[in-house]
Amino acid sequence: MSLAPQRLLGFAFAGADLLLEISQDGRIGLAIGASEALSGSAETDLVGRAWRDFIDVRDSAMIEALLGDLKDGGRGGPVVVGLAGSTDGIERAASMSAFRMPGNGGAISCALSRASGKVVHNLHDKSGFEAAAVNLIEAARVNGQDLEMAFLEFGGLAALRERLGPEAAQALERRLIGALRSQSHGGSAAAELGADRFALVRPKGDAIEALVQRLIAMVTTDPAMVSGRGQLMALQTEASPSQLARAIRYSLDSFIADGLASDGPLDFSDVVDRSIKKTLSEVGVLGAAVNDGRFNLVFQPVVDLKAGSALHHYEVLVRFGDSASPYPMIRMAEELDMIEPLDIAVVEQTIARLVAEPHLKLAANVSGRTIVSPAFVVAVRQMLAKSPAAAGRLLLEITESAAIDDLALADRHLSALRQEGCVVCLDDFGAGAASLAYLQQLTLDIVKIDGRFIRELQHGGRESTFIRHLVRMCAELKVKTIAEMVENAQAEDAVRRAGVDYAQGWLYGAAGDKPDFKPAAVSSGVSARPAARRVGAVDSWG
Repeated sequence: MSLAPQRLLGFAFAGADLLLEISQDGRIGLAIGASEALSGSAETDLVGRAWRDFIDVRDSAMIEALLGDLKDGGRGGPVVVGLAGSTDGIERAASMSAFRMPGNGGAISCALSRASGKVVHNLHDKSGFEAAAVNLIEAARVNGQDLEMAFLEFGGLAALRERLGPEAAQALERRLIGALRSQSHGGSAAAELGADRFALVRPKGDAIEALVQRLIAMVTTDPAMVSGRGQLMALQTEASPSQLARAIRYSLDSFIADGLASDGPLDFSDVVDRSIKKTLSEVGVLGAAVNDGRFNLVFQPVVDLKAGSALHHYEVLVRFGDSASPYPMIRMAEELDMIEPLDIAVVEQTIARLVAEPHLKLAANVSGRTIVSPAFVVAVRQMLAKSPAAAGRLLLEITESAAIDDLALADRHLSALRQEGCVVCLDDFGAGAASLAYLQQLTLDIVKIDGRFIRELQHGGRESTFIRHLVRMCAELKVKTIAEMVENAQAEDAVRRAGVDYAQGWLYGAAGDKPDFKPAAVSSGVSARPAARRVGAVDSWG
């Protein structure tokens, strides 16, 4: 086969597994390389097909934005895409770059190389974007790549969505996601941070004004309908991984709360410094709160479904000051290795409450990071030795807010605490990929089923099947089950029919300052809106 010089030049930029040429009508006019190995289709099968039939439909908006943005001499990508239409049914992904060679009749040359890993087909949320950004920065340090983060505000998007019909609004959303992904590193480093606020990480490139105008042109045919502005932050820093993560979070939190700080570029080193100062301040506040016991305990009831929804015990939840949710402080405590002193302080107050009120049974949350600490086990055993009246009435609820790195060690610690009369519960089962491993390798008394499954349980379908099989499996292992987020009588009926042992949720009452269960709230079907939980609940014992 002979190729025109323009085509040779168009392909020369790529040391790729597969080279394609896409004509102006959107069809593949030429395919050269290891097509079958990469895509599952022979070269001859690709020629004449529309490029959309070759790309995973979830990535087509990104590729449309990438190709549509190219001017003569312009290059786009690389972005990682899923490949569609293979004849062998195997899911495949490729890293794709595109180049529009002048004098080639408007055709676009595309180079595809094998890609490993999971393709990100959508925008990240804030937490996912934080993790992705940190990983990219650490990788860039190794390969010497210059990266930058773009903070973007688009005025008029929310109003435009409201004016459009449902189908047009969905099409706008697809174009917006595709446009942002097409300009991000690998097509997988963009995030939605609010109705009109977005961020992305990209290789260092053109001015922020050019990026904003390019994105607007990709999203709408009437640029006057949407305005935009942005700010760039170069991501070169010698900060440690933990400092880097906090600096990224600090910059995103500031952007979400206050919008763009100015029109000029941000200095990432300054952001790191400011985040460190903020962290040091927060460390002082958290340390003082833990050391001085300046936090409150609230109590949410857990009922026994097999005893007419009678009270079984309370989950103890921690609150700092006037904050309804402890999550930000809990997350910070885990990141700064301060979660163990907090867990010990909460267990200490919980045991004191058990001693003061002999009729109570209470469950205290313990981080997965804490349970592998020998010092925690020693502290709890000493507390129980001094307060024998609490024996048999304390449940330790192991949360998954931090992963358990050493399951064998954790199980030894849990066994030692069970010998002291503690009951052990695994919180939020099903929320993480490690849940089955935890159930298999840890000696547990109770499993609390993640509330997302419970909310959908009453509607039947897959969630109902999952819960029934989980309850049956737990019963065979002699492990009780708790359903959290039971919000109404219909949900209660569904978990009863599934065979769940205990229930917790709005139907039975919010977390309150006193362990004061009011059965009337259950019989009336009233849903009391609760204070936010930490990451767990409790089960039944005794």
